[in-house]
Amino acid sequence: MQKFDAIVIGSGQGGVPLAKKLAKAGWKTAIIEKRWIGGTCINDGCTPTKAMIACAEAAHTVANSRQWGITVSGFQLDFEKIITRKNEIVTSFRGGATKGLENTDGVTIYYGTASFNGPKTVDVKLRTGSSETITADHIFINTGTSPKIPDIPGLNQVPYLTNTTLLDLQTLPSHLIVLGGSYIGLEFGQMFRRFGCQVTIIERSTLLKREDEDVSAAMKKIMEGAGIKVHTGATIKQIEGAGDAVRIVLNANGESTTVTGSHILVASGRTPQTKELHLDTTGITTDEKGFIPVNEKLETSVPGIYALGDVKGGPAFTHISYNDHLILLKNLVEKKNETTIGRPVPYCVFTDPQLGRIGLTEKEAREQGLDIQVACLDMSKVARAIETGHTDGFMKAVVEKSTGRILGAAILGHNGGEIMSVLQIAMMAGMTATQIREMIFAHPLYTESLNNLFMSITK
Repeated sequence: MQKFDAIVIGSGQGGVPLAKKLAKAGWKTAIIEKRWIGGTCINDGCTPTKAMIACAEAAHTVANSRQWGITVSGFQLDFEKIITRKNEIVTSFRGGATKGLENTDGVTIYYGTASFNGPKTVDVKLRTGSSETITADHIFINTGTSPKIPDIPGLNQVPYLTNTTLLDLQTLPSHLIVLGGSYIGLEFGQMFRRFGCQVTIIERSTLLKREDEDVSAAMKKIMEGAGIKVHTGATIKQIEGAGDAVRIVLNANGESTTVTGSHILVASGRTPQTKELHLDTTGITTDEKGFIPVNEKLETSVPGIYALGDVKGGPAFTHISYNDHLILLKNLVEKKNETTIGRPVPYCVFTDPQLGRIGLTEKEAREQGLDIQVACLDMSKVARAIETGHTDGFMKAVVEKSTGRILGAAILGHNGGEIMSVLQIAMMAGMTATQIREMIFAHPLYTESLNNLFMSITK
């Protein structure tokens, strides 16, 4: 049995930098990966989907170029080239992450499946077929999540796609039915609509159900304006397959409807990859869904064992996983006292227009009993949006009335994530709505419209 100072299980966006930096700090470190270095983000998450979304945006611009006074006589979408481009980008990113690990002194990479054999002992079933057992005083679980498959009558009897397998399609679906109206479902739904597919989105609640109702309604309007059929408040009664078609019987807002398509994308959430870990041998507790609860310093119920990234539940974003590794590194190596308490959780939905979000929603602020003002500005009133032809969406900010402190923002608009990031920095600096309203921004940027956004705020 080989002993390490640290074992990192999973090579996602938290695990890789953590392993490298621990090794550089003098820790003898092992990292275990059952699939590919880079985790979900690089291999079948952020990197490939955003590469394909860029292609879909280009196709949409060409198809709608007449609004800018440019007529394209005809164009052809080469889906094979789009997939090749995506694969080349993924391979490049994965290769860079792998090379970085391989070239780090003090890191040993195990390609295989990890399972605990006691609190601080890990069995590794290697891809070669052999096994090794390793141990360490500090163990970090970074195994992430996988697509959650809902219990819907008939679903397991028909072929279906996930956000992973959809990336490997070689031909376009004629009609893609998306089960789920959150980030993944909306991004893929709009993307394939722009590739020329018929698309239907089925959601049991509302689109982006964690957002305010006005944001959800605006996103639904944008999807429907793109020619996507959207069923919200929908319960699926049965899924059937017939030849090359799939048939879904659903009830939406009291009405029974049947939808027939060529492909189904299951985009109804994620489930933690903890089953193979045999956590029962460690004493680590999990919640009812299998996620690993941690304290504010990311430590599990067993001292010396930590969880970072999506596997611990909570905000499931790459940048949160990366920040997790920084907290662990500062506390364990630099002997600081960093915690997750109060850290900002920005995120962006990469539809077109984007939805950038930071801080409290209006609903959350009111539920907390805060005395707030809400500032809104339609993108059709933004000079830059008018000039560039991107007027869908609106800006919204929640402000504490007594202090002018910005509590949160939702920017549904072109480059919405970038505008949101400006507000995030302002929030972290303690700037008020009045200061943003009176600030000089370069004209005519989208960010300049923050002056106008806060015109309705009185203090």
